[in-house]
Amino acid sequence: MKPLLKEIRNCKVCAPHLESGPNPVLAAHPKSKIVVIGQAPGSVVHKSGIPWDDKSGDNLRQWMQVSRDTFYNPEDVALIPMGFCYPGKGKSGDLPPRKECAPLWHDALWEQMKEVKLTLLIGTYAQGYYLGEKRKKTLTETVKNFEEYLPRYFVLPHPSPRNNIWRAKNPWFDEQVIPRLRAEIEKGLKN
Repeated sequence: MKPLLKEIRNCKVCAPHLESGPNPVLAAHPKSKIVVIGQAPGSVVHKSGIPWDDKSGDNLRQWMQVSRDTFYNPEDVALIPMGFCYPGKGKSGDLPPRKECAPLWHDALWEQMKEVKLTLLIGTYAQGYYLGEKRKKTLTETVKNFEEYLPRYFVLPHPSPRNNIWRAKNPWFDEQVIPRLRAEIEKGLKN
């Protein structure tokens, strides 16, 4: 795993497309039990080099009900984005993750992680890549039907504070999905 992580962190495949330059951000270990597949690092994470080191990460840890120590222990939680580098700013937020990363690196990472109990698919990019045609027409529909993807996957919206409006419109998320997420995380970390 160490040589693979070094290779990924030195990747320059997308360099011509990255305004801020390449800085692949991820964490993984052969003993990882939970895998979080997110979108791509934001500008704060690009600068710190620490995955989910922003308000979205605070929200995600709260949803999962795990401490920072657990979240950042790669033997417990692997943090693998769809795009490993900050893609830059778009008209209405960050650009989508670069499409080169997942096909280039994800399979190699999965080959090294044999003890995974649960994978969190956060947002439409991760869900589209991993669920394919099994994904519903909308993210809301996919998340509402989260039980269909268990025990392997747990589908979630992005935990960005920008999605607070979505959460207010979908109270079932906090009432049904979050408690089940916490139970599945606790179960996955125990094994």
